Amino acid sequence: MAAQGDGWSGMGGNWTDADDIRRRLDQGADPDDCNGSRPLHRAAVFGSAEAVAELARRVADVDALEEGVTALWEAVMSRKPANARALAAAGADPWRPSLGGWSPGRLSLAGPTPELFPAPDGVSLSDTERAAAQEAPRLTAALGEFYYDGTGLACVAGIDVAEAVRRLEATPVVDDSLLGVLNELLEDPYAHDMHESLHIVGVTSVLGGCVVTQPWGYAPQMPGVLARLSAGTLCYGLYANPKSGNQGSIARNGIIEAWDLHPGGEPDEDDTSEQVLAAYLYQHSAVAYAFAFAGLRPVDRCAVTGPPDVWAELPRRDYWSH
Repeated sequence: MAAQGDGWSGMGGNWTDADDIRRRLDQGADPDDCNGSRPLHRAAVFGSAEAVAELARRVADVDALEEGVTALWEAVMSRKPANARALAAAGADPWRPSLGGWSPGRLSLAGPTPELFPAPDGVSLSDTERAAAQEAPRLTAALGEFYYDGTGLACVAGIDVAEAVRRLEATPVVDDSLLGVLNELLEDPYAHDMHESLHIVGVTSVLGGCVVTQPWGYAPQMPGVLARLSAGTLCYGLYANPKSGNQGSIARNGIIEAWDLHPGGEPDEDDTSEQVLAAYLYQHSAVAYAFAFAGLRPVDRCAVTGPPDVWAELPRRDYWSH
């Protein structure tokens, strides 16, 4: 029986069954198109090495691009070394330049399988890249896994708690009446008026700088907060929006350089070399990405989960127009 459509109906995210893929291909499934995307790219991420090998020998070009990257790039980025080896065996080029100037092969040198491909002479990581690759597993282990939906934070390089409070012109919460309100807020932050609770933030010093955090809201990432904190330095803002996912921003020397970023996600075609490496090192780890961007080296996650070194009240002002 001939395959209907492109022959991949019902595949979903399961590309591990090489026998099923082989049967579909034999019945006429298009090896280069699955509902507008490339089957080999899907298999590189979601499939088995055998399934990848079966598709790789049938496609027109094993190094064909989808959204600017090859299937081999996808296998490396997804940390599927067996799939990457199958693609290389089928003729995929590990050293073909891709996003941010990285090739799949050189990117793999920064990951858990640096021996994945024999590196040509002269191909290696720089000292800075090697240091970033070594720091990533330490940082992600220090932070661990924890629930942070709804949390806002700003990771600031080179300043401590006192300087952050001074820059924000914030008032440390020490008054007994304010401490009582704070305790009620911590017990059930969403039972309080968001307009009022947004003005309370925590500030904690860590090696390399400090973290301004709010477990229940986006205040640390408001442009006016980031601009004040980043004077003469840089910071990375993050809001773990429960509705739309992680939202990142970059502020440097009082200027918002980038907004609506997606830390912990895939790199974009226009990302710099440093951003591509960070995306690879901190996949699905948005908080670690924010810390790493600012060069902060926490020993645990207390700067995010609390209690902070200081609770402080922000002045009432417009933080959206700086």
